[in-house]
Amino acid sequence: PLRFKTTLKNYYKLFTNPVSFGLIFCGAFSFAGMFAFITAGSFVYIDIFGVAPESFGYLFALNVIGMVLMTSFNGRAVRKMGSHWMLRFGLSCQTIAGIALFASWLFDWGLWGIVPSIILFVGTISIIGSNSMGLLLNNYPAMAGTASSLAGTLRFGTGAVVSAVIAMLPSGHLWPMVFAMFGSAILSLSSYWLLSRKA
Repeated sequence: PLRFKTTLKNYYKLFTNPVSFGLIFCGAFSFAGMFAFITAGSFVYIDIFGVAPESFGYLFALNVIGMVLMTSFNGRAVRKMGSHWMLRFGLSCQTIAGIALFASWLFDWGLWGIVPSIILFVGTISIIGSNSMGLLLNNYPAMAGTASSLAGTLRFGTGAVVSAVIAMLPSGHLWPMVFAMFGSAILSLSSYWLLSRKA
């Protein structure tokens, strides 16, 4: 039966627990970094780096391939290493990608300094998302649906906010996407490291 008071109490319990809060926003900020690329990626590749519009799809497909490979690796490795180890691995890779992306912008390494960083960043989202969600649901088996719905809502909500902010910034510059992705990686890592790593 639907009981709004119980539902709201469960949401409150999840949102005020530091461990669950950290796991939720660990996945949310990571997801927001991908939304930053989806929002600005075509402008960056086509308008700034001069990629032909008909070739943009190939560069975008590299991110999909990266995600497929990382998902496959996660499926095999998580059984041996555990979700916390895999989550740390994914966060480390994404932070490295964020730093490399920032360095590519700072030192003007061009298109082929940007592309590998984005592939690594987007690819690790599958590792971070699945393991942060798995750890969250494992902590709340009695209200897994509530935990999943809250995490999903905040994940897409955070992505939407980041996308909206980027859309309001100048589209002829690389820095809005770079800063958003770099910042998302740092916030995602911080959410786990400060709140959830001892769970």
